[in-house]
Amino acid sequence: MKKLPYREGSWFAVPLRERGYAIGVIARVAPGGRIILAYLFGSKFATIPAVEDVARFRSEDAIRCLRIGDLGLMNGRWVVIGDSMNWERRAWPMPAFVRRDDLSRSAWRSIYSDSDPSRLEGEESVPYEISGLERDVLYGYGAVELIMEHM
Repeated sequence: MKKLPYREGSWFAVPLRERGYAIGVIARVAPGGRIILAYLFGSKFATIPAVEDVARFRSEDAIRCLRIGDLGLMNGRWVVIGDSMNWERRAWPMPAFVRRDDLSRSAWRSIYSDSDPSRLEGEESVPYEISGLERDVLYGYGAVELIMEHM
């Protein structure tokens, strides 16, 4: 098995299409990799910052918290900046997500394992109009780059 170039608490730079970088931190890693939970921040940097420049961010500063495939990290397009010195998992919780069916106007809150962002533990019905939850989608690295470009 290939060694992962990241772990929980790793900060990374997302290259933006126009110029510069957005920043994220890995809050959960599926066993063996492939899927991560990442908190992403709105601050944009002209160059890849040092870990000391981004480690000040907290979970409440994030503009998005997404389940993401790790290909961008594995192929080196996303650069791992460094690891948090004092990583505290509980400060970066696994959020619930929402899955909607537009035809039936039904919605479900998706609950993932706190230790594995690839393992759905359950769903519960919620009002279709619910707000404040990210969509239950597994994003690819290109989609994340586009999302962050427009933040």
